[in-house]
Amino acid sequence: MQQLNFPTYPFRIKNSENKLSIFDDIRKKFIVLTPEEWVRQHCVQFLMIERKYPKSLINVEKELFINGRKKRYDIVVFNTDGSIHILIECKAPKINITQKTFDQIAQYNLTLNAKLLMVTNGLNHYYCQMDYDNERYQFLKDIPEYSK
Repeated sequence: MQQLNFPTYPFRIKNSENKLSIFDDIRKKFIVLTPEEWVRQHCVQFLMIERKYPKSLINVEKELFINGRKKRYDIVVFNTDGSIHILIECKAPKINITQKTFDQIAQYNLTLNAKLLMVTNGLNHYYCQMDYDNERYQFLKDIPEYSK
């Protein structure tokens, strides 16, 4: 798999029926290793190892309904009160991050109301903090470390 702009992590990868799978620590099962999954798994490890977010507060690939349509977010990090702290959209490395990507995560966030947003293709990472009172967002240099 392609080298990403994340630290290197010791993933569990297996080959079954000529398909590579990677173990997802959150879902506790092997997942087919697509380029987007490669980015998603790096992002999860980054959150847990580099930013110290507890595994118990991270959720991966869950359905949500927006305007009556089924959608699926990539990663959310919850606050201890159950509200959503971070919403993350992962793309494959070959997918450029465009306004369309930001529009997608903004649409998801209309329902989820996360405080922070992250968009990544594994090579480029963008972080925003939402300001709901003034209906704006501010780009950040990085995702802050976990604090209770």
